[in-house]
Amino acid sequence: MEANNWDTIGSEIVYENPWIRVEHRDVVTPAGSPGIYGVVKFKNKAIGIVPVDEEGFVYLVGQYRYPLSEYSWEIPEGGGPLGEDPLATAQRELKEETGLIAERWQRIGRIHTSNSVTDEEGFIFLAQGLRQGVAEPEETEELHIRRIPLQEAVAMVMRSEITDSISMCGILMVARMLAV
Repeated sequence: MEANNWDTIGSEIVYENPWIRVEHRDVVTPAGSPGIYGVVKFKNKAIGIVPVDEEGFVYLVGQYRYPLSEYSWEIPEGGGPLGEDPLATAQRELKEETGLIAERWQRIGRIHTSNSVTDEEGFIFLAQGLRQGVAEPEETEELHIRRIPLQEAVAMVMRSEITDSISMCGILMVARMLAV
């Protein structure tokens, strides 16, 4: 059941930029018939952080997401180079987006964000023992920060007000871990 039952006949890079590479592949499907597959290869790992303070509040980041053409509430997240330690990326992203610095870190999950078309791998961290520093968002980021009870973040996931996959997974995992 775990064997690769797809054969790749040919592969061509059809688009590439600093963040992704899109490949067109000619394949033989598990049924033995010819087919095609489009694969998006990511050049960074996706990193998400669920910062929870001593009062049980989480910090969400709001921003307009160009590919969706809509506003999105998410946990702090970003991309880290493939060779970089995911924890180092998480620490940098949390400070960059929110100004928060955490004393305690726990890696709580590994996910594939959309494994039918991409190899993107994500890591989710719980950050606790928070203290406020100065945020340093990238010039392309216009971020808004909300501090809300973890239960409200779970409710936002359940109402589909939070739709980002890393955020959904992270919030629900932390709520389960902390028995909220």
